[in-house]
Amino acid sequence: MKKLAALFAGLLLCLSTTVFADEHTEKALVHADAAVVHGKAGHAPILVTHAKKALDHTLAGSIVAKGASKNHLDAASASLQKAIDEGNLGHVDDATKSAEEAVEHIKAGSK
Repeated sequence: MKKLAALFAGLLLCLSTTVFADEHTEKALVHADAAVVHGKAGHAPILVTHAKKALDHTLAGSIVAKGASKNHLDAASASLQKAIDEGNLGHVDDATKSAEEAVEHIKAGSK
């Protein structure tokens, strides 16, 4: 009986970490997509705002993610940081390109 309880507890823990990673990944994707849309419209300050929110979620998701998902979320975080830096400098095209890279990594990490 104790083995069954331990197995169930372990399974529940694994599933809960996946759910938390998925929640953060979903929110990160929403904000990263918004950053791309505003970047294409030439709105650097709004791109930066959404990229920061997406970065917060990718970092939080990366804490609980494992394997390839974690690698993609880490790469997305780096791309988002680059988008923020470029956006703060007013380089909208470069910031948008970095945000697009982040979107691709977030999508790949959620598979």
